This record gives sequence, C-alpha cells and structure tokens, in this order.
Amino acid sequence: MLTTNPFDDDKLHEECGVFGIWGADNAASFVALGLHALQHRGQEAAGITSFDGKHFHSHRAMGHVAGNFDRDDVMRRLPGRSAIGHVRYSTTGETALRNVQPLFAELAEGGFAVAHNGNLSNAMKLRRTLNRRGSIFQSTSDTEVIIHLVATSHCDMTLDRLTDALKQVEGAYSLVVLTNDGLIACRDPLGIRPLVMGKLGEATIFASETVALDVIGASFLRDVEPGELVIVNDGGIRSFRPFQSVPPRPCIFEHVYFSRPDSIAEGVSVYEVRKNIGAELAREAPVEADYVVPVPDSGVPAAIGFSQESGIPFELGIIRSHYVGRTFIQPSQEVRHLGVKLKHNANSALVDGKSIVLVDDSIVRGTTSVKLVQMMRDAGAREVHMRIASPPTRHSCFYGVDTPERAKLLAAQMSVEQMRDYINADSLAFISIEGLYRALGQEREAGQPQRCDACFTGLYPTTLTDVTEKQKGAPLSLVASR
Repeated sequence: MLTTNPFDDDKLHEECGVFGIWGADNAASFVALGLHALQHRGQEAAGITSFDGKHFHSHRAMGHVAGNFDRDDVMRRLPGRSAIGHVRYSTTGETALRNVQPLFAELAEGGFAVAHNGNLSNAMKLRRTLNRRGSIFQSTSDTEVIIHLVATSHCDMTLDRLTDALKQVEGAYSLVVLTNDGLIACRDPLGIRPLVMGKLGEATIFASETVALDVIGASFLRDVEPGELVIVNDGGIRSFRPFQSVPPRPCIFEHVYFSRPDSIAEGVSVYEVRKNIGAELAREAPVEADYVVPVPDSGVPAAIGFSQESGIPFELGIIRSHYVGRTFIQPSQEVRHLGVKLKHNANSALVDGKSIVLVDDSIVRGTTSVKLVQMMRDAGAREVHMRIASPPTRHSCFYGVDTPERAKLLAAQMSVEQMRDYINADSLAFISIEGLYRALGQEREAGQPQRCDACFTGLYPTTLTDVTEKQKGAPLSLVASR
C-alpha cells in the first residue's frame, strides 16, 4: 500500500472540527453540510448525534463525510431539531470506530454527547485516577475523560457538572455538548482552539470555522470567547464565564495552515493573513528568480503575497490532481516510486531552464521538501529556492495537533543552512516569528507571546502534566488526542 499524498503526510495535521446546531428542523442535515466544510480538519472519521426531544440518535463512521452522511437511510435515522457533529484526525491511539466522535453516554441526568477539538495535556493522569475509582473506559480518547469527570461530579446541574469537570483538565478544548437540557459550547480559558457562533433563522450554530456557517447560509455572530460557556435551549441563550480570566493564547498555526483560507479567524481573513505572510517573507528573504511557484494548495496565498511584494511573476509550476484517493495498491514494486506523481506533478514546460521560488507553509520532517526540490530539478529548473511561510518548527504540539516527536522535526536537529543542504535547495529561508506576528497586525513582545506559538518557540502556555510524568517514567496508559 502506498500513500499517494506524500506531501500532505509531511504536514502538521489539525485533529478535528466540530459543529452543533439547536432549533432547526432536520438539524442533522445542517450538521452534515457543516462537516463537509470542515473536512480539511479531519479526514479519518466523522460522526453526528441528534436529539429529538426524547431520544438521542447517533451515526459514526470511518472515512469522509461524503459517502457516510449523504445517504437518505442514514439521515432518516438522525431526527430532531438539535444535533452535533465531528470530523476526526487521529494521532496517538488507534484509528477505530470506538474513538470516533461525538462520544455519547447515558448519565444519571440524561444523555450526554460531546465533540471535542483540542487535546487535554493531563488526560492520562486523570484517566489513571478515574480507573482507580472504578471508571470503565470504552475508548482510548482523551475526550472520554471529560465524560467520566462529568459523571462523577458531585454538582447537581449538568452545566455545573461540566464546569466542575473542565476545571480539572489542562490543555486545549473547544467543545459542543448535547444534553436533554440544551446545547452547550465552550472554549478553554486560553482559547487555543477556535470556536465561532452563528445564526440561521431561529437556530443557533457553533462551529470550528466560519466557513461552516457560510455553507449553510448562516450569519456569523461572534467568536465564543476564551473561557466562555454558552448554553442554548428553549429558554434562550445564556453565557457563563466560570474560569479565572487569563490573557488568551489562540493557536497561531490556524492562520498559517489549519483554517480554510475562506474562513474569518478572530475577525481577520485567513486568506489576507496568508498573503501578508508571503509579503513579509519577500521583504525578509528576497531572491532573484523567474517565477514564484506555490506548493498546492496550502502555499498558494503566501505565494501570491510573495509575488506581489517581490514583483516576481506567480505561476503554477506544480499541478495537483484532486481525483486521487488516499491510498493506491501498487501493481508491482517497480512502479512504487511513481506514486508521488499521482498527486503532484511538475509543469515542466514552465520551469525548464528557469530559476524558481517554491513557497510552502512549513517544513516538518523535510521529506516533502526533498521531493519538491528534486521534482523541480528533474523538470529542468536551473535554480530552486525555497521560502517557508512559518518559522522553523522545532517543538511538538500538545494541544490538538499531530506533530512528530521532536527528534523527527528537521528544524530541531539542523540549522537552516544544514536544512538547505539536506533538501538540496539553492537557498532556504523561513519567515521570522516577528514577521509572522506582523502579518497578523501584531507586534510580538519578547517572552510574552499573544498567541500559542510553542511549536516555533517552545513557550508552552500551560503545564504539560502527561509529558512531564512520562519523562519521569510514570506508567500512564495511552490516550488518543483529538
């Protein structure tokens, strides 16, 4: 079996997207559409749970939203005027149906379904404590820890039990929770992972990105604020802020790569920010070349910005096929090496004899960059320069992003010049962390970042209990991150 998206495999992967709606006929159908728009945030599995006023109904499946939730027989089994959904990309732990969200449990107060974007950095320690108290886990997901904390809380009301549970966790979470009493949406106090609120007629919607509102014709109301819990039910919309206020630290990589470019994040166009990043990169690391060539598709906005700022023409020197599945069974070993061209191919007629600037969003392991540079040289490029629209990724993420262990991050092991030699480029440059902030319209204060930029700087905004205990050799069970 050969992966036919080798370029995508050498990326940082967001681990999921969430969507919830209250007060709409055929609510599950709106969730399915919203999940289509969030498919880029998780492509291994999807699930929807609906509530018809008396009973909860769920369907979870491996694979994409299309093919699983575009079937009438499936959608008929998800009745009700409220529903939540989830798209998943797994990291640690198994890729199995038992880990597909929304997770659901029948608690003493009634049904409790939850979909989670993020990662709890003390989930393994909490899980060990809960196991000792008698909790029996049905998945390897850190999200299930939240369910058990809610179930064992001594508070009376569901909202209070959820608040009590969240006060025991650390890390990143944006949640949509469906109960008998209403739909609850919340973000962690630092607001690391995104969550927005919208309106469609009388219905209230929550989603990981504004693009999911666009696809169903809903209007954007506002971001769910860091540390805020919003509950929606027949009594209206209520907002609570049960956590101590702290300076927010939203994930900076949402603007670099994770979010769709047609989304609005924190009131700013993701597309415009990525163009700004490219322009900053052109000012910081100018180069003489014939063409600016984006690495499709994530490098396109930054390449446009680089081209506009530098005056070097923008051209599609790499053509991507959008009709190739995730895997392809090789007919013979002899053609295995050709699989890379199923997804991306050099535009040889354009690049032959030319000096080109390749613009990509990041370098993780470096395997992508090696293949890209060699592809351009095989196509006859005279010079190949690489410009990267993020600073060097030197540290792992523990807040809901699939990051290789630090030993496998190229920038953690090599200097920029060593990396240039490794990928065989004529030059290599990354945007500075200060330039990245400028592209967002901010100035970064030394030692006091306004965002979570830990993957670049190593300045983690929370304690990392599980990482610390693992380093000490504590026997922690494996928990899948979200």
